[in-house]
Amino acid sequence: MLCIATLSQVAPPFSLSQKLDLVNAGISRVFALPLILPSVDWKDSAGLYFQTAQALEDMLQALVMEGLDPNMVMLQEVLEIILPWLTMSEKMQEQTRALGAIAHLLRFICNFPKLLHMMEFSISGKLMGTLGLFCMNPQYDICMGASEGLLYLFQVLVLQRRGMKQKTELILKELQKHFHGEWFVHLQDLTMCFRKYLTPEERADVIMVAMEAMASARRNDGCAASKILEMLLKYPMPALGKVPEIVQYIYHNLYNIAETTAQATVQQILHLLAQTYTDEVILTLFKMQDQSPRGVRKPWAILASCPRGYQMILEHLLQRLTSHQKARGLEPGHRGEISALIATRAIYELLLEPSRRTEVQTLFPSLVMALLFQTSFLVVEGGAASIQDHQHVTEWMDPVSSTVEALKTLMRSTGYGDHVSHVQKLGGWELLTSPDGHYEGVTLLARALVTQNCWHNQPVFSLVVSVLPGLDSTSYLTALVFAAELLRCPNVAAIVDDITVHVLADGFHSQDPSTVKILLRVVETFAKHGNMGRQLRLLQPFVLNCCFSLDGDIVTETFLVLQCLVEHLTWQQSSSFLVQLTFTLGHFFEEESEHLRSAAFAIYAAVLAKVRRRSLVFPLKHQVLNLLILLVLHLQDRDTSVAQNCRQALCHKATILGWSRLKPVFAEKDVWTILRALLEKEAGKALWFLKQCVSLFKSPQAPIRQAAVWFAGQIIQTLDMDEAGAIEEAHSALRSMRDDPDPAVSCLATQTFHIMEAREKLLDRTQTSCFCLRRT
Repeated sequence: MLCIATLSQVAPPFSLSQKLDLVNAGISRVFALPLILPSVDWKDSAGLYFQTAQALEDMLQALVMEGLDPNMVMLQEVLEIILPWLTMSEKMQEQTRALGAIAHLLRFICNFPKLLHMMEFSISGKLMGTLGLFCMNPQYDICMGASEGLLYLFQVLVLQRRGMKQKTELILKELQKHFHGEWFVHLQDLTMCFRKYLTPEERADVIMVAMEAMASARRNDGCAASKILEMLLKYPMPALGKVPEIVQYIYHNLYNIAETTAQATVQQILHLLAQTYTDEVILTLFKMQDQSPRGVRKPWAILASCPRGYQMILEHLLQRLTSHQKARGLEPGHRGEISALIATRAIYELLLEPSRRTEVQTLFPSLVMALLFQTSFLVVEGGAASIQDHQHVTEWMDPVSSTVEALKTLMRSTGYGDHVSHVQKLGGWELLTSPDGHYEGVTLLARALVTQNCWHNQPVFSLVVSVLPGLDSTSYLTALVFAAELLRCPNVAAIVDDITVHVLADGFHSQDPSTVKILLRVVETFAKHGNMGRQLRLLQPFVLNCCFSLDGDIVTETFLVLQCLVEHLTWQQSSSFLVQLTFTLGHFFEEESEHLRSAAFAIYAAVLAKVRRRSLVFPLKHQVLNLLILLVLHLQDRDTSVAQNCRQALCHKATILGWSRLKPVFAEKDVWTILRALLEKEAGKALWFLKQCVSLFKSPQAPIRQAAVWFAGQIIQTLDMDEAGAIEEAHSALRSMRDDPDPAVSCLATQTFHIMEAREKLLDRTQTSCFCLRRT
């Protein structure tokens, strides 16, 4: 060995494989020497052994040198050869010799300010953990050897990974004081170096060594490992590497640890990793679970066993789910980050643990909406098709069904199992997974929460309102459908404030007809509650604007909502809106669509039914009179429902105008009788009636035009000489009506026009005769 030490310094140098062969041979020969027992020649034997051991140390020190400086890669190779003699041997003398060799090599290294390839020296964690375990060995020689080796390892790390020089010197002095200290002192130094001087991967090695010792059959090693980990866990854990390896070891070996306290310590490590490195832990657990028989759920039970940790993990998964939804994609942002699908699956696994109902209830609003948004993305936008080859998507895991199953499990875990069954009976879960019926499924789910009086309705609604402005189109519609249904609940409606109304009102600017229709239903819901006058006043202008939408379906939906509003509103609370509504409806009295025209007259009649004579003031009174002839003439409407609605409106007008004698006429007589009666009873308004008739000359319906022409002729014949100048506009209009496409209208207009001309000539003659008589 001494020759080898000498030869190692001359050219050509030994190759790496030659050096390792020499190290293996030397160590196996020296460490395996029998124990020196008391005998007659004991001193000679001991002296020879010490010389041999010293020769081995000289050879090892020479082989780790590269020129004038130690090569740390070579030192690591040597230490990896020595360590099995320490960890796997059952003989105390072999363990003592291995510890001595390690300590002397590290002491030798401490003498050099420059170490080659120090960055590649990655065995520090494993070495620190192993020496730390043997520091607590009951055998004195083993304990002292491990303590010495640990001290020199600390010195190497402090010197090579130093910070401020002054601080380094103080640390080295403190370590020197602890050279012969108790195991507890060494644990404190180990904790300090673990936190300050090890890399994340080396820290992981320390933890792995300790856990392996816990699972071993040696009781002393298990106790020592528990003490090391308990000490490390007393302080905030710095960054760790090799997280998947640690998790895999825990997954496979946790229940090989016999001692209860040690098991609890390992579970604490898993909790800590899951809270700090959630993505890596979740991915590793799924990888292990997919390779294991079905039903293996122990790691998930461990994660669920700590309330605070369970909630933190769920919050992290929720954040992952929502962040992917905002990015509108399922691919992870960087390697190691879980996808939305994996986050959903992890949430499902955690929700299967029954012990954490309180934490689930706290997060229920956020979780239920996040899972619902995820379902909408997968179903409506076809997101499921884009992830068939996604990481960790097993053959049995369908994205849509697994997300819906997570939603069901969430509701069951929160105590809403009856709600799940109720939705199932209505076919809601199947609709939720159907592209065509998805939003109907969302409606049924929300309706179940309302009808079954879910405690979370208010917080869920508040959450939806808070996130609504920032959602994409698919999630926005899902949230709006859900919120609209929740608003049927009186408790939810009670928390609707001005801010909520303004958030909802912004949706009226959407180009999506579905969004506007849902908001119109929200207005209808507000009206039905009967105590949301202020909220309705804020939304009413948007409803009236919808009457003029270019989308016919929206206009139809708006009229249905207006009918509901008129039915539930009172004149005292909503007179301004109702007056404005009457003027808006005027634009639809000549609408080509019979359905809309009938609805407009029906709503108008319903509004008039709420008006009392004492409240009939300008501008409503003017409008009531200005539409009088229009209503009468529309008794000729081709749609009988329009005629019926107009007759009702006329009766209401007679009531509020105080026309008690005309009311029976309006209720029972035909158009011609009503017009004659009007002209007879309200002769002073003849010119106003004439103007209304002329405006109806443009009606798209021939019977109405014909009645308008006839009544215009009747009015003109009653006018005095002084009023002749006021009919010039009517005269011009009648002239044009002679060319009306309807023969009956054209003929009547021609006849009326000739009568007017004859009347004018007669008036002219009368005026001339009177003038001549005056001159004579």
